[in-house]
Amino acid sequence: MEAEINMARTRRKPLPTEPVRAVINSLTHDGRGVAHIEGKAVFIDAALPGEEVEFLYTEIRRDYAEGRVVNVLTPSEHRVEPLCPHFDVCGGCSFQHVDSATQIQIKQGLLEEQFKRIGKITIPELWELLIGPHWGYRRKARMGVKYVAKKNRVLVGFREKRHPYLAEMDNCVVMHPIVGTRLVALGEMIEGLSIRELIPQIEVAIGDEQCVLSIRVLEPPTADDQERMRAFGKAHNLTLCLQSKGPDTIVPLDGEPEVIPTYALPEHGITFKFRPAMFTQVNYEINRLMVNRVLATLNLTKADTVLDLFCGLGNFTLPIAKYAGLVVGVEGDLPLVKHARENAQHNGIDNAEFYAADLSKDISDQPWVKRQYNKILLDPSRAGASEVLHHFKQWQPEQVVYVSCNPSTLARDAGILVNDLGYKLIKAGVMDMFPQTGHVESIALFSK
Repeated sequence: MEAEINMARTRRKPLPTEPVRAVINSLTHDGRGVAHIEGKAVFIDAALPGEEVEFLYTEIRRDYAEGRVVNVLTPSEHRVEPLCPHFDVCGGCSFQHVDSATQIQIKQGLLEEQFKRIGKITIPELWELLIGPHWGYRRKARMGVKYVAKKNRVLVGFREKRHPYLAEMDNCVVMHPIVGTRLVALGEMIEGLSIRELIPQIEVAIGDEQCVLSIRVLEPPTADDQERMRAFGKAHNLTLCLQSKGPDTIVPLDGEPEVIPTYALPEHGITFKFRPAMFTQVNYEINRLMVNRVLATLNLTKADTVLDLFCGLGNFTLPIAKYAGLVVGVEGDLPLVKHARENAQHNGIDNAEFYAADLSKDISDQPWVKRQYNKILLDPSRAGASEVLHHFKQWQPEQVVYVSCNPSTLARDAGILVNDLGYKLIKAGVMDMFPQTGHVESIALFSK
């Protein structure tokens, strides 16, 4: 009886079936319009501030609701027709209905708002926007794979908006064309495999010249399967690999050589080798501009000792080493650290040291912590860098550059640097690393 009462309490009312009219007041960080109806915030896909729209509810909760636009009554001047026919369904993009110039302005406004609201700081000077290609830029991705018997088709791509199902898509205009234009061909190849129902995902890693697709297999493919994959790869100039478990299990097809993708920072004479599942920036053009901005800001000389925290495989560390006296890179992922050391050796760099350490934990006993650094670069994950900031009292760097993929945690950490540690925010700004999506890449400069 008690279980039946609880079920009755939690059973949701059916959603209204008629469109509802609303005026959009603002925009969320992920590109959804915000309206207020009967005192409740409603987050509406593909709606822009100032627009009057008709929408259907897709979710109603106690404190908020969600919906999707079915008719735009008064369009914004910044609205454009999405380039991708799958935009309404696929969850990979959220900004294709906004012109590209406005997208980056929206993200800059979000950064300013987060600094004021979370960090209690006003940005004194905005950095010039870093803008690159708006389409076909994405070189790293994890795509889902699913054999759908009802459609007699293998789907390859990204999940639907706020649903666990794979979107049915023929191409992806944000992915680099070598993969984005071949989703159907990939699905057809997989459909002919004996293990077509035992392939959940593909890890995409596109270098400057190589494209490696690591196919996750829950059971080993047959010799015929591997031959089919091999032929597909050669026909499309792709390298196909097999991944049986974690990232360290990625291996070439039987008899094929291992292909290590690379990307270069040609202005600084550096080439990086990386394994397919390792983290690299998705947008090489913006990455090169970003590295140049960091180097110009740090204004390095051989008298500088630099600490690069969350250094990855050395994306910033190695170019910094070209101009500084010494640079120390610290990263929590040991395979990345080993690869960073290999890349330093590969590029003939001998003034870069790398250490593995979990920067969210106590690092006081680490030998590199006890040294002094006059300049520090931070490039953390979305979680930010708050745990490591208290060590700045010991290091007392004169200059701090913070690169972030999450404006909320950047704003939080900026508040700590300014309000608790005595630093001054000099400037901040955004970089268009992820056009057509709600992701925001930003950078901030602090001085003592």
